[in-house]
Amino acid sequence: MTPRDASDANDNRWSDLDRPPLNATALRKALVRDGGLWSGIEVVARTGSTNSDLVALAAEGDSAEGAVLVAEEQDAGRGRLDRQWTAPARSGLFFSVLLKPSGVPVERWGWLPLLTGVAVATALSRAAGVDTALKWPNDLLVTVDGAERKAGGILAERAGPGTVVVGIGINVTLREDELPVPGAGSLALAGAVSTDRDTVLRAVLRSLEQWYGRWRDAAGDPVASGLQETYAAGCATLGRVVRAELPGGRSISGEAVAVDGDGRLVLATEAGVQEPVGAGDIVHLRAV
Repeated sequence: MTPRDASDANDNRWSDLDRPPLNATALRKALVRDGGLWSGIEVVARTGSTNSDLVALAAEGDSAEGAVLVAEEQDAGRGRLDRQWTAPARSGLFFSVLLKPSGVPVERWGWLPLLTGVAVATALSRAAGVDTALKWPNDLLVTVDGAERKAGGILAERAGPGTVVVGIGINVTLREDELPVPGAGSLALAGAVSTDRDTVLRAVLRSLEQWYGRWRDAAGDPVASGLQETYAAGCATLGRVVRAELPGGRSISGEAVAVDGDGRLVLATEAGVQEPVGAGDIVHLRAV
C-alpha cells in the first residue's frame, strides 16, 4: 500500500476551517474492538485511490479482514466503468474496506455493493438526517431543490482469492460551484443536519458492520438476512422506466420491476418479457 501524505510547505491541513481533518485516533478508539469487524483504520492526507491501495495490500498477502483506509483527498479515485471521482480535500468521505466473506458462496458476493448501499443509506439517515435513495446498482441519491442528485457511489473489486475491496465515496460539504458535474450533489446541499465527517464515518462503518454480519451469518442469503427486501424498499430505480446500457454497446429499455435473488435488476420490456440485468449503466427515464 503506497498512500502519499501531503507534506509540502504549501499544504495546510487547516486551510479550510469549515473542513477540519478526520481524527484517526478517535475513529480507531470508537470502531476497532476485539470481536468486531474493523481491524484497523488508517487515515492519509492524500493518495491516488484507496481501492487500489487495499487491492495492492491484498496482493502482497498482508491483509487482515476489516482493514479500513481513508483518504482526505484522492487524485485518482475511480467509480464504475473507470470513471474518475474527484473532490476538494476534506470535502467528503473517500474510503475503502477489505472484506473476506468466508462461508458465503462466491455467487452471492454480487450482493456486496447493494449491501453497502443499504448500510450507507441507513447511516446517512441517522447521522446526517438525509434521506438517501439507491440507484441500482451502486449510486447514492439525495434530493436537492426537488431534484435527485448523485451524492456518492460504491465500487467493489475482487482482490485475490477470498477477498473483496469495497470503496465508498460520499460528497459531504461540496458547494454548488465545486460540483464536478451538474447532476452531482452533497449532504450539505441536501440540507444535512450534520456534516461532521467523523460522526458520519463512524455511523457508516457501524452500519456496514451490522449489515455485513447479518448477511454473512445467513451465508449470504439475501432473503434470510433481510437484505433483498430492504434494498428494494430503498431503491429509486424500481418502478421507473429505465434504459440499461450493457457491455458490448447493447442497450435495453423497460420498467424496472424487481431485484432478483442474484441482485440483478429485472426489466419488463415492451416485448412482454422480463430480462434480468447483471451489469450495466442504468439511466432513469421516468416514473411509471
